Amino acid sequence: MRFLSLASRNLKEIYRDPLSIAFGVAMPAVFLILFISISKNAPIGIFTANGLTPAVAVFSFGFLTLFSAMLLAKDRESAFLTRLLTTPLTSLDFISAYILPFLPIAVLQITICFAIGSFYGVTINSNLLFALIIIFTMALGCIGLGMIIGSLFTEKQAPGVSSIVIVFISIFGGCWMDLKMVGGKFGTIGYTLPFAYAIDAARAVLNGSGFFDIVTDFYWVLGYTLIFFFVGIFCFRWRTKG
Repeated sequence: MRFLSLASRNLKEIYRDPLSIAFGVAMPAVFLILFISISKNAPIGIFTANGLTPAVAVFSFGFLTLFSAMLLAKDRESAFLTRLLTTPLTSLDFISAYILPFLPIAVLQITICFAIGSFYGVTINSNLLFALIIIFTMALGCIGLGMIIGSLFTEKQAPGVSSIVIVFISIFGGCWMDLKMVGGKFGTIGYTLPFAYAIDAARAVLNGSGFFDIVTDFYWVLGYTLIFFFVGIFCFRWRTKG
């Protein structure tokens, strides 16, 4: 629990820029309303409430990657983190302290997306819990990815690299199109990354599939999340050693 003081400080740093947080929460919500409205005139399967709600939630996590990368990159280049490296905190403590403050934002993004989705008819049943578990696991993965970017890149580079992640989620996650129908290189690239698996699994659960029907997809998401965490710790150690 040594990292909690640092986590508390990071939480204050994050909420010093409420406009960015509001943007990362509000813009996906606007997208969700916009595309569901479009579906009324162009009835497409993935543009239903069950199809769009998990997709927009996962898309919103790209902003978690951006915010977490920027915070860590900024601190890594400052004297603040240099001083902290002389304390008994481990690399795991540091990464945990930079991940924990973003969890409330992830919960807020998920809550808003599913609240709007329920207004437009997203399925509310016992399977909803499975969808939320899958989506939240992907949120953790995106924060971990931000830790990797923040460890490897400078404060000026991190936003650009994180923006590429947001584009990748949008295109190769299948947020706005069915990757299985697109196929080709888009499908191949999409299904080597975790985002499409998270969206597909959550959609399937909301449409009536049981957890064991999508357990393989969930393992993909969980596996990538763990990889992002371990790689984030390794990159942090590498860039701060000595």
